[in-house]
Amino acid sequence: MTYKETLDFLYAQLPMFQRVGAVAYKKGLDNILALCEALGNPQNKFKSIHIAGTNGKGSVSHILASICQEAGLKTGLYTSPHYRDFRERIKLDGQLVPEDYVVQFVEDTMHLIDQIKPSYFELTVAMAFDYFAKQKADVAIVEVGLGGRLDSTNILSPLLSIITNIGFDHMAVLGNTLELIAGEKAGIIKPYTPVLISETHPQTAPVFTQKARDLNAPILFADQISEIQVIDSSRTDNWDYEITIPQKGVFQIQSDAIGPYQNKNILCVWQACEWLKNIPEFSSMVKTDFDEARMNGLKSVRTSTRFIGRWHILGEEPTVLADSAHNESGLKLLFQGIENISFEQLHVVCGFANDKELDGILPLFPKKAKYYFAKADVPRGLDATTLQETAGLYNLRGEACTSVPEALNTAKKHAKKQDLILVCGSIFVLAELV
Repeated sequence: MTYKETLDFLYAQLPMFQRVGAVAYKKGLDNILALCEALGNPQNKFKSIHIAGTNGKGSVSHILASICQEAGLKTGLYTSPHYRDFRERIKLDGQLVPEDYVVQFVEDTMHLIDQIKPSYFELTVAMAFDYFAKQKADVAIVEVGLGGRLDSTNILSPLLSIITNIGFDHMAVLGNTLELIAGEKAGIIKPYTPVLISETHPQTAPVFTQKARDLNAPILFADQISEIQVIDSSRTDNWDYEITIPQKGVFQIQSDAIGPYQNKNILCVWQACEWLKNIPEFSSMVKTDFDEARMNGLKSVRTSTRFIGRWHILGEEPTVLADSAHNESGLKLLFQGIENISFEQLHVVCGFANDKELDGILPLFPKKAKYYFAKADVPRGLDATTLQETAGLYNLRGEACTSVPEALNTAKKHAKKQDLILVCGSIFVLAELV
């Protein structure tokens, strides 16, 4: 098969959450365990860091991978979903997994696909673990797909577990309270394995603390140890941050991981590095000064790991800003960040998945903006006219467009040089533009 034929086969034969939604979600770890057993349990052949959370887990994964690469480690990175190319999910030292490997893996596992009938996500996780093992990765940074407890990535025995943030998303699968959602995320906590929580929340902190206590897992909350603030956010390519750690001092940081939410993610990664320095299995692999690697890795996240889709500038005059925020907590931070940008008129190109709970999201959108509604080119995309009508109930006015590119082109025609065009609402929408 060619690479395209291989992807067409996967899309046609395996249920994919990114395209069809919750029907593709298979609870339980039986399939991934069976797949990896047949592959020789590759998940046990490299060190790993496991990252869950509602928001921020993708950013934390990319930032941490950038630092590990700077430290001279052969670094695997598994994230999901992808934007344009399936291979974005599986990287080694910032390079996409080769097309030939993807084709060969699918051909070699065809009998397992027939026998086990895995989901798309289960197969891609097995593929990533197999690739990292065969390439003899020193460490793999692995992002949870959905939840944690029953996520296919949760067969790892990591050096460190990280939980970034808890918010309302995928409630039909994970539960409709923060405590229930936190309980699913806490499923990645392993016995005697340190776990770092990025943000302290009164409803979720007790869930994590109790789970860690039950498993004798050391636990820290990053925001209880140190503080961070943005010093300069005027540039579009990098921002300046300042981290204050009691008894240790103040650290000036520059990073191309920018956006109103990245300060929390950077603080989380900073503290993760502090912990990793004291884990012999990790520190013994580091080939350079790790503190220097941390600073350098923070500066070059986008280039070293191909990090896209977050506070992503697509054009100037007018500024076109794309961001994959798609749930309540993520969108709140996004719109807070927009308030700090100087522009005359805001234009919003947006679309959502058809299973998204819009009642908690649409009230967050600014009513003075001009809207261009579009359906992403996936089965899960919400019809543009339906979105236009629903948005109208919240006094969000605009036009329904025939496609995402057409919506952006229409916004550009209406916008002046001093205006801002924001593209948001769904990873599927950004996937057609980044």
